[in-house]
Amino acid sequence: MSRLITLAAAAGGFALATWQAARGAERARAAPGRFIEVDGVRLHILDRGGAVADGPPVVLLHGNGSMVEDFDSSGLIDLLARHRRVVAIDRPGFGRSDRPRDRDWTPEAQAALVATAIDRLGLVRPIVLGHSFGAMVAMALALDHASKVGGLVLAGGYYFPSLRADAVLFSPPAIPVVGDVIRYTYGPPLGRAMAKPMIRRMFAPLPVPRRFKREFPLPLTVRPWQIRAVAEDSAAMVPAARRLSQRIGQLHLPVAILAGEEDRIVSPKRQAQRLHAMIPGSRLVLLPGAGHMIHHASPAVVEEAVLTLSPA
Repeated sequence: MSRLITLAAAAGGFALATWQAARGAERARAAPGRFIEVDGVRLHILDRGGAVADGPPVVLLHGNGSMVEDFDSSGLIDLLARHRRVVAIDRPGFGRSDRPRDRDWTPEAQAALVATAIDRLGLVRPIVLGHSFGAMVAMALALDHASKVGGLVLAGGYYFPSLRADAVLFSPPAIPVVGDVIRYTYGPPLGRAMAKPMIRRMFAPLPVPRRFKREFPLPLTVRPWQIRAVAEDSAAMVPAARRLSQRIGQLHLPVAILAGEEDRIVSPKRQAQRLHAMIPGSRLVLLPGAGHMIHHASPAVVEEAVLTLSPA
């Protein structure tokens, strides 16, 4: 019994230290944007441009494990903000946005939240750009809230179900109780050990940009609450792709599909090219030599895809 008490005390101390480190990481890095309340969720957004808007606004949705600083450090927001109002959203549980436990945060649930945020911000039929998991949320938004969206730019997205080792490996922290133990004990140090190799793989075959290294707040990615968001999105990925892929024929709006030809995270042939074949009139852009992080590899190409998309 005494050993159990000692172990419990040690685990509690470790959990407290983890919580304090996570809060310290947040205090060390001021939020770059502002907060809005949407359906009981505190969302963090970057809201830029709009002074000389010569087209519909743009909404940016980041991938799993990421946050708005990803788009910002790529230079894409600055490029788009010269012409449009640009709103980048920290999806629930990522960056500085909350992820309440009162709902199952599927891509469809996240899309419903974004739809309400679009109304709250006064955005009229924006072009929605989703990267990686954010592309699934963007697609769900267009399917379930078609009147809110003027067009889609889907970058490095996962659209069709397949065997995914990462979905299995990253899902355990989403398990009730067991996941809480993982997230407050060995999860953060394991995440720190894995972070840099994973980031190199996402950018490969290109090097990780210096600006990303300098500006992306890596310590925020291993907070227990963001680890839970990553795990829940990972667990939701394959079943969500199965549901959404069955509804692709319901998409009736302009769509641009972007992918890096050397993407080592998502197969462009099995995902982007297949999606392009299923959406009449869609535009496919494959970036030679680029990996998963195509908005860093060539932000100007992504900018052009957004600005030339004619809204529905």
